[in-house]
Formats: sequence, structure tokens, C-alpha cells
Amino acid sequence: MAQVAATAFIRAPLDRVYALAKDVEAFPSFMPDVESIRVQQRDGSRTVTEWVGVVQGRRVRWVEDDDWDDARHVCTFRQREGDFTRYEGTWTFAAVDQGTETALVVDFELELPLAGALLSNLLKVLVRKNLEGMLGAMRARLEGTAEAPAGARHKSGGR
Repeated sequence: MAQVAATAFIRAPLDRVYALAKDVEAFPSFMPDVESIRVQQRDGSRTVTEWVGVVQGRRVRWVEDDDWDDARHVCTFRQREGDFTRYEGTWTFAAVDQGTETALVVDFELELPLAGALLSNLLKVLVRKNLEGMLGAMRARLEGTAEAPAGARHKSGGR
């Protein structure tokens, strides 16, 4: 099993950053590596989401349980089925001076026949780049619209 992490500072208030993170259905409109996300179930603070992403030109699919703790601004997620052997982690949000600090930590395992250390290290790099791209896309979306007129839409990608 491997663990990867990514952090980002976003010049936007905590409530806006957290609200965008919870609006997963919007991700494909500004995250190029996310092909689709469909919410299968929403029950209070818990959602079940079906993801299709693209990594190095290949589709990766999974269904995950997301538990959103609105009081602590934390999302705990875990794959229930999909291409990974294991995929789980936490996404945290904290108000800091002039913005929000957000961090993603993912523990994952992908069993590949004959996968050696080189391939495992490559997979860690790809997952880390994916997380960084996801946070970068959120930063671009929120910072790009921070001073835009009400109702204006800004599309940008960071992945």
C-alpha cells in the first residue's frame, strides 16, 4: 500500500472552498482528468459517488463513500468498488490568513501483475500529480472567480 498527499493554499474563504469540494458533480466542468462523477446516493452528510477519471490516457473507475463532517470541514472517503484494490483517505480544509489551506491524503493499492518497484513508484507519482491537479483546478476556479461579477462563470483546468 502507498500513501500520497497534496496541499494547496487557496485565496478564498473556507466556506466557498468547502462548498466547491462538496459539489463533486461540477468537477468535470473544470478538472480535465475527471471525465464524469455521478452521485448515486445522498443521505445527510454521506454521499455515494461514481467516478470516471483519466490517468495517462486510461480510464479509471470507482465508486466511493464520502462522509462530510461539516463542523470540522473534513471529508473521509473510501472506495467501495472499482479499479483500485484499495483507495481511501481524508480531505481537510482550514481557514488561514487570507484564505484556506486544503490537504488531500490518499492511501491506495492497485494490484498489477508483475508490478515491480519502478511501476509502484510511477503510480505514486501519477496519483500525487492527480491530487495536485485537482487542488490546482479548485484554486484556479475559486481565485479566478473571486473578483468576477455575480453570475459570471470561469472555466479553467489545473490537471
